[in-house]
Amino acid sequence: RLGWGAWLAGGAAAQAPAPEAFAIEAVEGEAFAAFFDYLEDQLRDNGRDGTWFMPVPAGTGLPEGKRAAFLAGAQAEVGGPGWRRAWIVRDAGGAVAGHVDLRAHPEELSSHRCLLGLGVHRDHRRRGLARRLLAHAEAWAAAQPGLAWIDLQVLSSNEPAVALYRAAGWQMTGGVPDRYRIDGRPVGEVAFVRRLAGG
Repeated sequence: RLGWGAWLAGGAAAQAPAPEAFAIEAVEGEAFAAFFDYLEDQLRDNGRDGTWFMPVPAGTGLPEGKRAAFLAGAQAEVGGPGWRRAWIVRDAGGAVAGHVDLRAHPEELSSHRCLLGLGVHRDHRRRGLARRLLAHAEAWAAAQPGLAWIDLQVLSSNEPAVALYRAAGWQMTGGVPDRYRIDGRPVGEVAFVRRLAGG
């Protein structure tokens, strides 16, 4: 496991394998139910083996407020307060295999930027899905008038995610060691940005 200093030093980043040919679809209407079930299941992995990807204690479920924010944000105009968009890929059985989402910053004067979230189901990791979902979100955001940057924060214990963003060319802007105390353990946070083409 890499230490805090190694992340900020920016050593060699792993290259993602070729992506699978899963279709990417927008989360709309009835797809929200499957999406929320997937997010709930994803949270079961949070904190497993000392790896956190969400700053919440292990065993925490999906907050009801998060569901409401996704539903309301999907109806909001991009660039307006609280907007959100999400996309998923499904496996051969129709279950959600991964997702990516973009959302507004809470600050009104940051409407030219958005925040990114991304995850892949435990059964489909290391197959290139994350890289494909990331590229989809970047292309969508670049096509939106007024959006110039995508920002994200990654918990330092989530080494595969840090490696993914570095390999994809995102700029690491810094981090905060011991940002959270999760289940009594210090967990740092690393910040990345991506400037959009034409932004």
